[in-house]
Amino acid sequence: MTRKSISTKKEKETAILIGISTKTQEADRLKEYLDELEFLAETAGAKTLKRFIQKLDHPDPKTFIGSGKLAEIRNYVNEHNVDIVIFDDELSGTQIRNIEKTLNPDPLITDGYTCRVLDRTNLILDIFARRARTAQSKAQVELAQYQYLLPRLTRMWTHLEKQRGGIGMRGPGESEIETDRRMIRDKLAKLKEQLKKIDRQNATQRKQRGELIRVALVGYTNVGKSTIMNLLSKSDVFAENKLFATLDTTVRKIVLDQVPFLLSDTVGFIRKLPHDLVESFKSTLDEVREADILLHVVDISHPQFEEQLHVVQEMLTELKASDKPTILVFNKIDAYTFTEKEQDDLTPSTKENVSLEELKRTWIGKLGTDCVFISAVHKINIQELRSKLMDVVKELHYKRYPNYFFKPEE
Repeated sequence: MTRKSISTKKEKETAILIGISTKTQEADRLKEYLDELEFLAETAGAKTLKRFIQKLDHPDPKTFIGSGKLAEIRNYVNEHNVDIVIFDDELSGTQIRNIEKTLNPDPLITDGYTCRVLDRTNLILDIFARRARTAQSKAQVELAQYQYLLPRLTRMWTHLEKQRGGIGMRGPGESEIETDRRMIRDKLAKLKEQLKKIDRQNATQRKQRGELIRVALVGYTNVGKSTIMNLLSKSDVFAENKLFATLDTTVRKIVLDQVPFLLSDTVGFIRKLPHDLVESFKSTLDEVREADILLHVVDISHPQFEEQLHVVQEMLTELKASDKPTILVFNKIDAYTFTEKEQDDLTPSTKENVSLEELKRTWIGKLGTDCVFISAVHKINIQELRSKLMDVVKELHYKRYPNYFFKPEE
């Protein structure tokens, strides 16, 4: 089967999404993950054409999804000239190499048209690379990219395969790979040293801010942290309806009720966030570790907002920041919808059959006054958010400066 090369530039690259349903990842959960993967693809600039789901007890070590499903995907890729095949889980170098071989059997037959294979980690790294603006975030992303690339380096040298076995060819091939590995290791060492230098500069800057109370916005990606930052600080921090709109930490000094404090906006979290990326960005998340108060923002309109909430809580635990005073900010109440329908006592409570008022009572019952429901876009209940935040800021401020001119109300 031949594929026609595409001569005209398309507005968006086309993609298909691949996921597997296992005993530990059921079909319903997989659909949620693929929804998020499609949003990631859209953020990166790709248009999703189709999803493929394979039921397996465990991933195939050679092709991740098995040869039969891969053949089905190859036929679809050939027929629709798909640019990218994206897997929801991380692939090994061997798996990527085998999948690419199957999808791109011979560049002469396909007129040089090739379909790229990405996994979720590679896609997220690509988005981070596009979003990085400062020297620190660029170095952090580059570090994570090289760490991802190093164990998968052999797949870059498949063009030497036909020469292997020839006299004098196997040695140079291996030597070339080792040379490239050394170059990457050298680059990793330089990036780590560069980040250490930036970390020292940031630590100095934090000391120069004095002993002001620090408040950090944390939450899943695309929940509205930057919009809230703009409202509270009356600044113009970049915000849009895409994943990872903010990578670089932004800090603003705010004065409310004559009490100054610092507010920082941090990178959002996500499920299956690449480990190398977490490690690279831990220095950026120093603002979270050193904060006195956390504003944990949650998109209450998202069908899986509770799972997103738990993802962030787990990350805060990993960062040793879970014990800080926290206000849970349920954002986007204007977008919350539910379908009112008859139900009996055996019907489970879900977002589809629980009203916003019922949800409020549930969470207020759990957390007391430590939560607030707002719409940052429509500026609903923003004053309540300010009041709750100032109550906590004033209390900590008074403990730190007992001779200050105000005292929190009893």
